Amino acid sequence: MSYVPTIDEASCIGQGDCMDLVPGVFQVDECARVVGTGPDDLILAAARECPVEAIRIVDSETGEQVYP
Repeated sequence: MSYVPTIDEASCIGQGDCMDLVPGVFQVDECARVVGTGPDDLILAAARECPVEAIRIVDSETGEQVYP
C-alpha cells in the first residue's frame, strides 16, 4: 500500500498539525502542502489530526479514497 495525500486548499486553515506529525511530507505556510512521501500510518494519522479534514488520502495502488 502507498498513500498519497492531497490538500483541499479551500478548507485548510494552516494550523500545522500535519507538519508537526510528518514534517517530511507536509509543510505549512498559510496553507499546508505536500512536499514528500512517508509512512502510510503517519500520513493517515496526520489526516485524522486535521481539525477541518482538509487532507484527502488515496491508495495509489487501488485509486480508492482512504480518508476521509
